[in-house]
Amino acid sequence: MTTSTNRRESKIPFVGLHAHSVAGSIFDALGYPQEHMDFAFENGMDALALTDHGNANGLAYQVLHAKKMQKEGKDFKPIFGVEAYFLPSVANWKQEYEKVMQDKKSRKADDLQSGTTVENEESKKKMKNILNRRRHLILLAQSQEGLKNIFKIISTSYDQNHFYRYPRVDYALLKKYNKGVIAASACLGGVYAGCYWENRDNGEDQILKAFRNTTQKMQSIFGDRWYGELQWNNVPEQHELNRYIIQMHHEFGVPLISTADSHYPSPKAWKDRELYKRLGWLGKRPEWMSSELPVDVEEIGYELYPKNGDEMWEAYKKYSEQCDYEYCDTLVLNSIKETHRIAHERIESFFPDNTVRLPDFVVPQDTTPGEALQKLTAEGLRTLGLSGKDEYLSRVAMEIEVIDSRGFSKYFLTMKAIADKAKQTQLVGAGRGSAAGSLVAYALGITQVDPLKYGLQFERFLTKGGSGYPDIDFDTAEPMQLKEELIEEWGDDTVVPISNWNTLQLRSLIKDISKFYDVPFTEVNSVTSKMIYEATPLAKKKHGITAGVYNPTFEEVMEFSDSLKNFLRKNPNIKTHVESLYGQVRSCSRHAGGVVIGENLDEWMPLIASGGVRQTPWSEGQNVRQLEPMGFIKFDLLGLASLRMIEGAIRHILKRHHGIENPTFDQVKEFYNENLHPDHVDLKDEKVWKNIFQEGKWAGIFQFTEEGAQKFCKNVQPSNIIELSAITSIYRPGPLSANVDKEFATAKNSPHDVDYVNDLVREVTEETFGFLIFQEQIAMLAHKLGKNLSLDEGNKLRKLLTKKGTGEIQEQKDKIFSKFLDGCLEKGMRKHEAVELWEKFEYFSGYGFNKSHAVSYCFLSFQCAWLLNYYPAEWCAAFLDKEPETRKEKAINISKSLGFGIEPLNVNTSGMVWDISEDGKTLIQPLSSVKGLGEKAIEQILDNRPFNTIEEFLFNENVVYSKLNKKALDVLCRSGALGTLMDDRFSGTKHFWSAVAVDRPRKPKNFDENIEKYSPEGNFTEEELIQYKINLTGVFPFDLVMADHIRNSLDKYMVPPISDYDAELGGVVWCIPREVIKKKTKNGKDYYIVRVIDDNNETNTIRCWGVRPDKDIVRINRPYMMKLEWNPQWGFSTRRMSRNFKLLG
Repeated sequence: MTTSTNRRESKIPFVGLHAHSVAGSIFDALGYPQEHMDFAFENGMDALALTDHGNANGLAYQVLHAKKMQKEGKDFKPIFGVEAYFLPSVANWKQEYEKVMQDKKSRKADDLQSGTTVENEESKKKMKNILNRRRHLILLAQSQEGLKNIFKIISTSYDQNHFYRYPRVDYALLKKYNKGVIAASACLGGVYAGCYWENRDNGEDQILKAFRNTTQKMQSIFGDRWYGELQWNNVPEQHELNRYIIQMHHEFGVPLISTADSHYPSPKAWKDRELYKRLGWLGKRPEWMSSELPVDVEEIGYELYPKNGDEMWEAYKKYSEQCDYEYCDTLVLNSIKETHRIAHERIESFFPDNTVRLPDFVVPQDTTPGEALQKLTAEGLRTLGLSGKDEYLSRVAMEIEVIDSRGFSKYFLTMKAIADKAKQTQLVGAGRGSAAGSLVAYALGITQVDPLKYGLQFERFLTKGGSGYPDIDFDTAEPMQLKEELIEEWGDDTVVPISNWNTLQLRSLIKDISKFYDVPFTEVNSVTSKMIYEATPLAKKKHGITAGVYNPTFEEVMEFSDSLKNFLRKNPNIKTHVESLYGQVRSCSRHAGGVVIGENLDEWMPLIASGGVRQTPWSEGQNVRQLEPMGFIKFDLLGLASLRMIEGAIRHILKRHHGIENPTFDQVKEFYNENLHPDHVDLKDEKVWKNIFQEGKWAGIFQFTEEGAQKFCKNVQPSNIIELSAITSIYRPGPLSANVDKEFATAKNSPHDVDYVNDLVREVTEETFGFLIFQEQIAMLAHKLGKNLSLDEGNKLRKLLTKKGTGEIQEQKDKIFSKFLDGCLEKGMRKHEAVELWEKFEYFSGYGFNKSHAVSYCFLSFQCAWLLNYYPAEWCAAFLDKEPETRKEKAINISKSLGFGIEPLNVNTSGMVWDISEDGKTLIQPLSSVKGLGEKAIEQILDNRPFNTIEEFLFNENVVYSKLNKKALDVLCRSGALGTLMDDRFSGTKHFWSAVAVDRPRKPKNFDENIEKYSPEGNFTEEELIQYKINLTGVFPFDLVMADHIRNSLDKYMVPPISDYDAELGGVVWCIPREVIKKKTKNGKDYYIVRVIDDNNETNTIRCWGVRPDKDIVRINRPYMMKLEWNPQWGFSTRRMSRNFKLLG
C-alpha cells in the first residue's frame, strides 16, 4: 500500500457521504470527481461518496479514478450515490403543475434543462413555487443491487411523468426500488428541511407533525437505513433544522450522521466556486446573488470542501458557537464517526458491473452468437456469388475465428441489424474506417466494398491480441431518422443517444471573468483577438508542423502568447481563476452520431434526458472514454450529405427519364443497386475519369470541394480507384507539409523513373508509385520482408512507429526491427537497404492513411462523379437542394459554369425542391428556399396551380387560406415569387405588395380598392429588393448589382473573389460592400470596417486605415475591385482607399 508523505492524519474517523462535483452539479460544484477523491485521500480519508444533484453523471469518473488509485496502491473506497429531488407524490404534484401550466402557456421552452441542473441555493428557503418544488434526498448504494436500484430511480425520474425542470422521485418510487439503498435527509433544501420551511409560519407543533409524518414514512421504506443528516455552518436556520432532526433521533431512533456537503475539491477553491456559480447566472443573475465576489470565505458562512473528521469537529464547534446553539458533544461526535461505520460496515466494496450488454434479440433462438454470425456470413457470401472461392472462404474462416474468440460476434450481429434497418428507408455509405477491411462486414451487408478485390486488410481492423471493442462507424443519409426508427422499434431503454459535455473555453472565460474585475472590454478584446494567432506558429514549430491548420492547446496558448502572458501577469486573480475554471462543465448536449445499444439500459446506467430525449450520463470521444470501460459499446451512426444528394439525383432521374412522378425509396434503391453500388458501378468508365477527375468538373463531388484538392487531382490525372484514394490520403496537412503531393504527382506521371528495392517492395507499393501512402503498406511490407513476422505484428509496428518512448515501446520496436532485418537479409537485401526502408517506415508512419477508409470513401466520390457525368442536370439540382445556405451562392455559380441557367422563384414553376426545366438546361429555384413559407402553404400552391392572374391566386375556392395566409403572401411578394402575376395595373413592386399582402383583400372588391389606394407607392428601392432577397432566400442577388460584362471582365483578367484571395496574384480581388462602420483608433484617427460579400456567398471584413471620411466614400451593394493585404491576426486590411478601391460600373 502506498501512502503519501504529505498525507494528513485525522484522529476522528469520518467519510464524506454527501459530496458534489462539476460532472453532475453544473454551476454549483467545482472540480471533477477525481480531484475530490485525491484531496480526500491526502486529507486523511479512506472513502468518499459522490452525490450529485439528480444524477450520477460523475460516477464513471469516480469508478475509473478509483481503479487508478488502487493500481497506485492507495486504499480508497468509492461510494456511489445521488442527491435526488424528492416530492411525497409526483402524481399529486403533477396535478398542481398542470393547473399552474394552464395559466402559463406562454412559458418559454428553454425552461427545460438538460441532463443536469443549476442549483439555486436561495430557493431552498422558498418552497412555494410549484414548478420549482422539490426536496433533496441523499441515496447511497450498499451493493450492486442497490446501485441498480439507484440507476432505476434516476432513469425513472427523468421520464415524462417525473421531469419538469428537475427530475423527481417520490415515496412510490422509493418503495419500489429501495433494496440495498441507504437514505439521508440532506441539507437545508432536504426532505426534513421541507417540513421546516413549509410549516415555520404555523408554529412548532405543525413543524413537528410534518417531521414525524416524514420520519414514519421514510422508516417504513428504509427501516434503519434512514438517517437524519446534520450539517455545520453559520446559517441560523441550519441549527433550527438540526434541533428538529435530533428530536427525531430521540423520538424514533433515527440514526444521525454529520456531512460536509462538499462542493469543491480543496479549501482554497472556494472563490473559484463562487465565480463559477456566477458564470452560470450571467445575464440572468437572481436578486439574491451579489455580482460582487466575496472577499473571504467567512463572508459566505461555510466551507464546502471534503473535510476530514477533525475538521468536521472544528466546524461543529466554530459554527455552533457563532450561532449560539448548544449540542450534546457526544451525540455530534458519534454522528461524525457513524459515517465511517456506514462506509465500511454497511456499504460493500464493489465496482459497478461492467459486463458488456448487447441486445439478445439480434441472436436467433436456440443458437449462439458465433453460430448465428457464421450462418449469416455464409448466406451473405452465397448471395454475393463468392461462396465457391477458396480465398474468400479461408479469409472468412480466419475473421470469424478472431471475432468470436474475442467475444465480438453479438457486436457484428447488432451492427448488421442496424444496417438492415437503415437500408429499408435510406441510402447508406459504402464503408467507413478500418471496418471496410472486414470480409465478414461485407458479407453481412454492413459495408459494400469487397476487401479482397481492393487489397484491404482485416488486421488493420481487428487482431487476435488486441484490446478493446471494434469501432464500426456507419454512414447514412439521415442519421437522426435512423436513430428515431431504432428507438421506436427497439425502445428508448435499448437505444440511447450519447451525451456530450461542453466545457468552459479560454476565450470566453477570460472575457467573462474580466467583467468581475472591471477590466475594460477593449483591453480584454485586444488580448483574446490575437492570443491564438500569437501562439499558433510557435506551437506548430514545437511539433514540427509546417503546413495545415493547427489549433494550439490551452497550455500552448498560455505558454506562447505574449499578450496573454502580460495580461495575466497584470491580473493575477484572473490567471488563477482561468487555470481553475478552464475545462469545467458548461452544458450538456448530444453526440452527433453516437448511440449505446443494449437491453434494459435504464437498470445498468442512470439515464438522463435532454429536450425530452433519453441519453447516457457518460460520454465517449476523443478526450473522454467512459462508456466502454463501464461496459457499454458506442455505435456511431453518422450523416453524409452526399448520400442525400445521390438520393435526390436518382429521384430526378426516375422522374425525368423513367416516367415515375413520385418514386418510392424501393425504386431509388433499385436504381442505386443496379448502377451505383460498388459491386456494379463501372470503375473503368474512362468518360467519368476524363470528364470529371482529369478535366476538373467539381459540382458537389465528395472530397473534392476544396480548390487545393481539385488542383492536386488534376495534376495527378487519376484513372483508377486506388490512385484516387492515394490523392485523398495525401491531401492532408502532414503529407502536404512534406511536399508528398508534388513528389507523388511527379512519380505518377513518370512511373518508369521509380526505383524499387526488390519485387516484394514493388508488389506492395507499385499501386502508389513507390510511396508508402497507406498505413497497411507498412504492415504488409514488414510482414512480407520480415522473418516470421505476422501481419498482426506488422499492424502493431504501424502503431508503435507513431509513438515516442525509450522504455517498453522502444523494446517492442527493436524486437520487430530485429525480425524485419533478419528477413530482409535472408531475401537478399543489403543491410543499408533494409535500414533505409525502416527509416521510410518511420517517416511515413506519421503521414500514412487508412486504405480501407480511403477506398470506401472514394467509391462515394466516384458515384457523385458518375451522376454528374451522365445526369448533370439531375445531379446539379440535387447538389443545389442539399447544399447549406452558406454555400448556396457558390453552388449556383458552379452550376452556371456548367452551362445551366437559373430560373428565379415563380409560384407557377417552383416546387418543393430544386427542379429542372423540360429541356434540361435550366434549374428552377424551389419555394422551400423562401424563409417563412411553410410546407403547408407550398402544398396549397402546388395543388392548385397554374395561376394566370393574381386574382386566381388570391380568390381560389380550392385554396385553404388558413394555410396560405397573410404571412405567406408577404414573403411570396417580397421574394419575387409572385412577380409573373403582377400586371400593368400596378405602378411597381411595392404597390403590388401593399395591395396583395400588407392589406390582405378578402374579396375582389377589396382588392380593386387596394389597387387604387396604394398606387402611389411604386417600386421598392434597389436596396430594399436586395435586402429582401438576402433575408428571404439567404442568397445575395448578384444579378441585381453586377452586370454580365463586369463579371466577364473579372474572369478574363483572372481577378478572384475575396474568399479566394491569393497574395501571389498581387492581393487584387473583387467583392461587394454590404456595410461600412466608421471607427476611430486610440489616437483618434479615422478608419473603416467594411463588411463585404462575394459570389461564394462568404462574408469577410476589411479594415481600412487612414481614411478621409469626407473623400473616401464606399457605395453599398456595388461591385469593387480592391488591392488588399492579409495577415492571420487582423485579416484583410488596406491603406489609401482612393488608390486601392475601384468601383466597377
